[in-house]
Amino acid sequence: MESLPQARMGTQASGTWVLYVLTDAPLLESPGHDFGRSAPMPTPEERAQVLASLGYGAADGAEWEWHETRHAPAAAHLWAGIPVRPTPPAVIGGSAA
Repeated sequence: MESLPQARMGTQASGTWVLYVLTDAPLLESPGHDFGRSAPMPTPEERAQVLASLGYGAADGAEWEWHETRHAPAAAHLWAGIPVRPTPPAVIGGSAA
C-alpha cells in the first residue's frame, strides 16, 4: 500500500492558523503557509487553494480529520490532517508552468 504525505493544519504558538505538508524533509523545511489570522478558521476552499499553491491536492475521497491534543487540563490544541498527493505542474501553451 502506497504511503501518502499528509497535510496538517493547526495553530502556532502565536495563535495563527498554519498549514504544512509533512514530507521526508526536516519539519522546518516542509512546504507550509501561515494564514496570518487566528479567526476565522480557514475554510475548506482556502485550504484547497493553499495546498494547490504548495503543489499538492487532497488524495481521492480524503477529508480533513480533526484531532484534539491536551497538553494540560485546561489547554487543548485542535489540529487536522488529510492525506495529499503531489499535483503535476500546470501546462500552459504546451509547456509546464
